[in-house]
Amino acid sequence: MKVTRPPVARRPLATPRLLVLGVLAAVLVPGSASRAQTPPRATPRPPVFGAGIEVINLNVSVTDARGRYVTDLVKNDFAVFEDGVRQELSIFNHEDIPISLVLMMDTSASMDEKLPTARAAAIRFVGTLRTQDNAQIMQFNDRTTILQDFVADHHALEGAISRTEAAGPTALHNALYVALKELEKQKNQGELRRRAIVLLSDGEDTASLVSDDQVLDLARKTEINIYAISLRPRRMPDRNQVRFSQAAHLLTALTQDTGGQVHFPNSLSELDAVYDRIAEELRTQYSLGYVSNNSRRDGKWRRIVVRVPTREDLQVRHKLGYFAVATTTTSR
Repeated sequence: MKVTRPPVARRPLATPRLLVLGVLAAVLVPGSASRAQTPPRATPRPPVFGAGIEVINLNVSVTDARGRYVTDLVKNDFAVFEDGVRQELSIFNHEDIPISLVLMMDTSASMDEKLPTARAAAIRFVGTLRTQDNAQIMQFNDRTTILQDFVADHHALEGAISRTEAAGPTALHNALYVALKELEKQKNQGELRRRAIVLLSDGEDTASLVSDDQVLDLARKTEINIYAISLRPRRMPDRNQVRFSQAAHLLTALTQDTGGQVHFPNSLSELDAVYDRIAEELRTQYSLGYVSNNSRRDGKWRRIVVRVPTREDLQVRHKLGYFAVATTTTSR
């Protein structure tokens, strides 16, 4: 089954919300078998807090001066600040927390010659997932297709990656929006999981209905780390200014804001090393959580800074902040 999007020029002007709903409705999920899930093993449950209490969760990556991941820190090593005010950590985990991720593969026409190498690297990457982890395989060109829903079965994931085919233009924004929504559903499964998007793309968006601002806004409202691999090299600076391509600019902003990373490999031969780096980071992250001592429900952006005061040589990476819950007032 294929979904064909009507020409935009012949449609009545839609509101941003209707455009987004149209994108979500057009996601292809081929075959019920690809959505079958293996019985999950028992996973940790999130801590229970009182009704109405919002817990701010952070996935934190820590590296030393040589870029090696630091894995021996304890709760008291961390200091978390919100808008400059220190917060009390109520959650600290570092061991054996399962991961849910969406593996996104650009299958636009420009990927045709690169796809065999990209497939092999992606298959190797899903082979690093542990038995308690699960993943969804998503390909995108001008359509977004879920080739395999969330599952822990490596063979099912590898089979889905092998079915990717290159054709058509690129709707990167649409696909990212769908991936974020898919992972948000996983949040409601009642399990304590780290959630991440791992994206491979080689070009700029040419076919999306969703804007880059809509993708950024949604990403900032989640607890999802985004990791991007851009096969298109960075634009070199000219004499007057440094300009990244539109796609590189979006991916850089998304990964920085969510605590992930963007990688710009110089060649396809570096893909395995990049995927290995992402896999290692996902395995070595710290999970921190706190209840803000700012009780105002004003919907405003709150800046987060995490430090390791006893180790000034360490680099700490995490999402940059969050939007506070806004109190809804009803006028009569």
